[in-house]
Formats: sequence, structure tokens, C-alpha cells
Amino acid sequence: MNIQNAQQAVDDWIKNHGVRYFNELTNMAQLTEEVGEVARIIARRYGEQSEKESDKNKDLGEELADVLFVVLCLANQTGVDLQDAFDKKLDLKTKRDHDRHHNNEKLK
Repeated sequence: MNIQNAQQAVDDWIKNHGVRYFNELTNMAQLTEEVGEVARIIARRYGEQSEKESDKNKDLGEELADVLFVVLCLANQTGVDLQDAFDKKLDLKTKRDHDRHHNNEKLK
């Protein structure tokens, strides 16, 4: 599934199950909450904090998908074509960062 298809799938879901989009500020708060859940898993599973028993069954993929869902909602309701924006960003990063990363001693 490409990003355009994902945006359409989210829009279809909202229309069929979600009644309507939450407003942009609510979705921004929701995005922050979901990113926090991802951060908690990463910090405890891969970082130096110990993982609580209640966190051990948390699914990182599911939490990342929650982040993606809200990002797609925000893109839809603000008229952003994420496929186009992502393609442009990847092209920019490719041109700008190729030599920079290859020449970074910290990455060797």
C-alpha cells in the first residue's frame, strides 16, 4: 500500500466508522500521546530504563501504526498529499545528506 492509498483507507474508515475527523488540535494532542507510547516502549525495551511487567506485552508495531494513523488523519484534514510530500523530502535528503553521512566519522 502506498501513502496515497493509506490516506484514502483512513478517510474511508473515518467516514464509515469514525463519524468525522476530530479537529486538528485534538488530533495533534492524540499524536503527541501516541508518540509518547512509542517513546515509552523504546526507552524501556531498548534504552537503559527497566521494562515494567505491564509494558512487556506492548506491541511496538501497533503503537507505531497508531502514530501513522493520526498523521494520516492530520494530512487528510489539512489537505496535505503525504505521498508527494514524502517523495520530495526523500529526494531532498538524498541530495543533501549523501556525502554528509558518508563522511561522518561517527557513523563508521
